[in-house]
Amino acid sequence: MERSIIFAGFGGQGILFAGHVLAQAAMTEGAQVLWIPSYGPEMRGGTASCTVLIGDETIGSPIVDHPDAAVVFNPPSLAKFAPIVAAGGVLVVNDSLIEAVSGRDDVDEVRVKCTALAREAGDDRLINVVALGALVARTRLVRPESIRDALREIVGKKRPQALEIDLRAFDLGLAAASGAGAAPEPATA
Repeated sequence: MERSIIFAGFGGQGILFAGHVLAQAAMTEGAQVLWIPSYGPEMRGGTASCTVLIGDETIGSPIVDHPDAAVVFNPPSLAKFAPIVAAGGVLVVNDSLIEAVSGRDDVDEVRVKCTALAREAGDDRLINVVALGALVARTRLVRPESIRDALREIVGKKRPQALEIDLRAFDLGLAAASGAGAAPEPATA
């Protein structure tokens, strides 16, 4: 089975990083993975998106017409990607920045106060990690512990002093979206 996820927002919101962590976690679980970044010429403030494909067999094409899930961090991304999420899919919305709703009743629209939760974790820039937690809670694309391991690998090597805050942000996002039968797994140090 193949699953597709799109992360989208402004450059500087950690869109590519969130996709990278998800891809790393899926690879550690033995999945086939494609991580495809897309961004405009601006580094920060321009548009950015990232597509992650996860499959149990070789992925035949990087083209995604109707992703199984989308994580949107700003209003333009909601407008662009909410309409194309597959029926029955998941739409994680940064409720701290997006007031509008998708208007879709055939997707699981998960609204998460990403900025407030990131601030509670210790760094309000970690909205991407909070949203990743919400995505994992609702989709179970990978095990939460696989995301934590990926964060330890990616963040722990470059910024070990920030690792605990990243792990806390992920767990807060996981807990915030754990309704509808998805319970978070406890973190292990």
